[in-house]
Formats: sequence, C-alpha cells, structure tokens
Amino acid sequence: MPHAITADGTRIAYQTQGAGAPLLLLAGQANNHHWWDRVRDDFDTARRTITLDYRGTGDSGKPEGPYSTQGFAEDAVAVLDHLGVDRADVYGTSMGGRVAQWLAVRHPERVRSLVLGCTSPGGPKAFERDDSVRRALASPDPAERLRTLLDLMYTPQWPATHPGPHRTLGDPAMPPHARRAHLRASNGHDAWDALPQILAPTLVLHGTDDRFNPTANAALLAERIPGAQVRLIPGARHAYFEEFRDLAGPLVLDFLDRKASPE
Repeated sequence: MPHAITADGTRIAYQTQGAGAPLLLLAGQANNHHWWDRVRDDFDTARRTITLDYRGTGDSGKPEGPYSTQGFAEDAVAVLDHLGVDRADVYGTSMGGRVAQWLAVRHPERVRSLVLGCTSPGGPKAFERDDSVRRALASPDPAERLRTLLDLMYTPQWPATHPGPHRTLGDPAMPPHARRAHLRASNGHDAWDALPQILAPTLVLHGTDDRFNPTANAALLAERIPGAQVRLIPGARHAYFEEFRDLAGPLVLDFLDRKASPE
C-alpha cells in the first residue's frame, strides 16, 4: 500500500482511482478508506479520487496519540503533498467533515471547493445527539451497540436488502488506543470561531432523519461559512451518501462542476 510520511514520521496509507481533477474523500470517525467503497465509483468517472486511512486505522501507522481533527487535516495535506496535488475538491462526511473544515481553514490555497456531509461545527454551540442515543451507544453489549449504530446509519429497509458488510460501522482491526483517540479527536472538535474564514465554495449535505449527528447542525454550518449552500436529503439518516447515493452523488458532482470547474 503506498503511503505518505507526516511531519512526526507517521505513515499514512492512501489510495487513488479514476482520472480528472482531484477529489479528496474523507471518512468518518474510526473508519478507513473502505467507508467510500459503495459510492466511490460514482466519482471516479469524473474525478481522480483520493482517499486515506487515518492514523490509527487501516494500513496507516497507529501511534499512541493524542489525535485531533486538526492533526488529521495535516495528515491529509501530507498525502496531497506526496501526490503533488496543489489543489483539490474536498468532500468530508461525519468526522471527515470536521477534518475538512480545518483543511479549508488552515490551508485555503489547497481547497478548490468543499462539501461537508452529515457533520457539525463542534463545540458548545453545536447540536448534540440526544441522551437516548448516547445511552444506546454506550451499552455494555457489543451486539446492542452494533444494532444501534446500524439503525442510526440506515433506514430499516436498507440492511434488509443490503446485508453487508457495512463499511461505515468502523474499522474492526483498530487497536483500542486508536479507537479511543479517534473518539476524543471527534468529540474535541470546535471550529465555530474559524468557520467564517473558509473561502472555498461550500455545499452542506445532511439527511433529514439523522439522529447520530442532528440535522440542525447543517444550518449552523451554512450560517457560519460565507456563501454556503444547504441541501437536505429527505428521509435519510447518517449514511445518506450510501443509502441515497442516487441523489447525493449527483448533487455533489453538479456542485463541483458548477462551482469549482477545473482550472
């Protein structure tokens, strides 16, 4: 597996497919590049897609940490540097959307356009999931936690016709220390004050039935990011990009084509 080396010497595995203007795809918390498996082909026909395994996941290094969304953004820059990509469209979902926020804030010259999916600004002003969801996710029964996560990601009809494996449910090979570090990184995210600095054209996507990351966060992001657009996917839960790919994928590509055509 090819890899880039970060400033602290960590190996970050990456994957490229397709041809065209570069599109960096950033996965959710405690997940690797397989998060995108079922939808990646939707973008490869028009873009050169770039994914990575976050530190702590997949074929990347797994140092003790601490980890942060800012640090994950710097790891992504290391991959772009290694590939010789000066500017890319960036599409981040869930924690990947939090990472994408910092990438756009700290490296505006590297981000041609930005798509933020099922994510939030973090911090005390963001909308948090309700206590019932928190309790279910903290169940001591691993099977119950898995059922809860599956229900938060997809409508009941989806698993019935798509038995899996469901790549959005986490990297099963992650060591415990890395899983804890990912959780702390995502929970510690707070880009509220920095969001108005984002210069890239921005599209915010969210499912209307997302309880994992409440839908109200989409409006918050759009209010904080100058000129941002919002599109809500009716009936979708957290993994809108997969279950509702026939709607979400074209929305993303249309936005990239209209707002950030290759130079």
